[in-house]
Amino acid sequence: MSSDVFQPISQHVKYERLQKEVSPLKLYGRITSFNVQKILWFLEELQIPYEHVEVGGRFGGLDTEQFKMLNPMQKVPVLIDNNQAIWESHTILRYLAASYGGLDWYVDNAYTRSLYERWQDWSQVTFQPAFMGVFWNYYRMPPSKRNMEAVNRELDKCQQCIGLIEQALAKSEFLAGTSITLADICVGGVFYRLTTQGLEIELPAHVSTWFEALKTRPGYKKWIMSDFTDLQGREDF
Repeated sequence: MSSDVFQPISQHVKYERLQKEVSPLKLYGRITSFNVQKILWFLEELQIPYEHVEVGGRFGGLDTEQFKMLNPMQKVPVLIDNNQAIWESHTILRYLAASYGGLDWYVDNAYTRSLYERWQDWSQVTFQPAFMGVFWNYYRMPPSKRNMEAVNRELDKCQQCIGLIEQALAKSEFLAGTSITLADICVGGVFYRLTTQGLEIELPAHVSTWFEALKTRPGYKKWIMSDFTDLQGREDF
């Protein structure tokens, strides 16, 4: 991809990642996408160099031939590492954990990894769709077009999910044990928007404690807790 197609708007360098003499990672995606935000949060947790390029939504660029070469699905996020493109947010998270996370984020035991990977999959196929049903039917709709029956139906699904999360957190500090994992990145990335879009959502005790702990992490504060009012009442991307 030529450098005149997308220009990086920000570059964050923490340290030389794992002593590799390579170019920084490059992440494509608009920061108002919470799927992109999860990757940005994790990159901050890993403290590795990366460039961030805003593309998609009001920035456009997803329908260009250059971007289709990176991701034929024409979606963000897309991560570039050593000229290799990785797409789908949870695949990117797994890739980063396996490549740069060390034993803190990618344990050398398949069963132990499954303890957090199951939460990743559950979040993507159950919790996230319920949240999106609430978000699109409520926050992304002008008030005159809101279907509150649909909002409440999806909100009930979210509350059921929160109940399951509460059960898990009653047994451990984080979803998959005593330390933060990709489970918390994926599930926790949903909570800020779910609870700050203007609807009354009561969090049970263990979920509330866990959520407050996530909000103290620099990457969570910087990327997940960022302004998303640009999306309010906007029915398109």
